Amino acid sequence: MSLKGNVHEAKTQFSKLLKRVGNGEEVMISKAGKPVARLIAINEGPAQRIAGGAEDKVSIAKDFDAPLPESLIAPTDRAIESQGQVKVLGFHT
Repeated sequence: MSLKGNVHEAKTQFSKLLKRVGNGEEVMISKAGKPVARLIAINEGPAQRIAGGAEDKVSIAKDFDAPLPESLIAPTDRAIESQGQVKVLGFHT
């Protein structure tokens, strides 16, 4: 529900208006019959994430950064390597 009022009413009943806004209502404030402001509740975002919450759920093998076995390297990768070129993000260097 949207409440409407003028600046004088908003000033004199500000605490009550904030309570209503906190309960999900919206307040439109007018000056000389023209809307000039809107009071709405602030929606809090998700709680800040804390690193390290998955220690018991994730494991990384000791050899995770070891070179891949030859059987997993694609033939095109071997051809590029044999020509002395390295393909990075679609560019040859």
